[in-house]
Amino acid sequence: MAEGSGTGGPAGDVPSSVRALLVEAAADALGALDPALVPVALQRVRAFAPRRRASAGAAPLWRALVDDAGFRHAVAAAWSREHGTVTEAPQDGGVPDDDGPSDDLTAARDVGTALGDEDDTAPALVRERAAGAFLLRPAGWEVSVERARALDVTLRTERSERSEVARLRRDRDRLAAQVDELQAQARAAVARADAATAELAGARRAERRLRADADRARAEARAALGAASAERAEADGALRDAREERRAAGVELARARAERDEARRARTSAADVATARARLLLDTVVDAAVGLRRELALGPSTTTPADDVAAALPDAVARPRPGSRGRAADDPALLGDLLSVPRTHLVVDGYNVTKTGFGDLSLAEQRERLLGGLLRVAAGGTEVTVCFDGADVAARPVHAPRGVRVLFSSGEIADDLIRRLVAAEPAGRPVVVVTSDRAVSDDVQAMGAVCVPAQALLARLARR
Repeated sequence: MAEGSGTGGPAGDVPSSVRALLVEAAADALGALDPALVPVALQRVRAFAPRRRASAGAAPLWRALVDDAGFRHAVAAAWSREHGTVTEAPQDGGVPDDDGPSDDLTAARDVGTALGDEDDTAPALVRERAAGAFLLRPAGWEVSVERARALDVTLRTERSERSEVARLRRDRDRLAAQVDELQAQARAAVARADAATAELAGARRAERRLRADADRARAEARAALGAASAERAEADGALRDAREERRAAGVELARARAERDEARRARTSAADVATARARLLLDTVVDAAVGLRRELALGPSTTTPADDVAAALPDAVARPRPGSRGRAADDPALLGDLLSVPRTHLVVDGYNVTKTGFGDLSLAEQRERLLGGLLRVAAGGTEVTVCFDGADVAARPVHAPRGVRVLFSSGEIADDLIRRLVAAEPAGRPVVVVTSDRAVSDDVQAMGAVCVPAQALLARLARR
């Protein structure tokens, strides 16, 4: 399909649920976009409050996403930073193999059928992938949008079918009640007819007998009629009790079978979900380990027991600790290797770096120069946090650069804030701390972080 505009082409096939995600993403990206890059049609929308942009400006935001490739690229960049890249859809329209991404529509329909809830995790994932594919436009991206559209149609159809089934069940119950009532009326009519027939037969017999002995026959007839009526009433009562007990037993049997079937479905669904989560976790750990081994490429341990013994001697000569691939700790190439590891968190001792590199400037100028350089580092996908001492509260910047987290210590020094940031990270996540403070360096390395001196970062920022 070729790109279209308005409601034609693939833009017209984007389902409303995916379009809502795209409008929200566009509204979020619009607030952070450079005013000079904002399309003319969105100037008024950008002036709206952040909470009203997606609702009040939905129509112009959607038109800009469809018609303005530059704006869509800006939204796609913001989406990639938050959600990552979108897996490329198959080119031949076939089903991916077992090692590739699963069929989103089939997975969503299976989960929706098992749980009976269209807002489950699988449908949300299909819509999120479709939104990312619309923005990033990988090869075959229309397949992801079509899957989301088919998913919405399927969910609407299933919801309509469930409503129709519920209505039919109500009608069935109402008709069953009417049938029971009519059957009761029929039984009463039959009983009355039987009683009338028996009474007529008795009367005729009595009439024949009464011809010979009218008084005796009449008395016997009355006695016989009374006994018969009592027995029939007792028999009718016993029959009604038996039918009621049978009906109650049938209801209990149906309920027990329904509970048994529901329990089986719940066990099967829970087992499938647990297996899928375990497999996903295992694949994630394995892929992360392989990527870390390939990207980090660290050499073997550079310290030996002999080094510890030699360090304790009074005439021992301290030697610099080499970094990755034999590089020195202050080599900017070492910092580049560390930052190439996916999901690395770079923590910078702000004033320690600025006073080392350009201490002749004012504190505000030092911060501005450091943050401007770190903006390029953050653009590569690295999480960047800069810590400053909070004594000069009035001189704090109003806005931090995009992608750079700026923290000022409060009630503590920046060194302690850095220690708390490193301690808060989960075990195994790569954390790089930039500081020339020996005490801070020793503490963060004891917690598992990698520490490089301020000169390494300054040398990297000095490169264009």
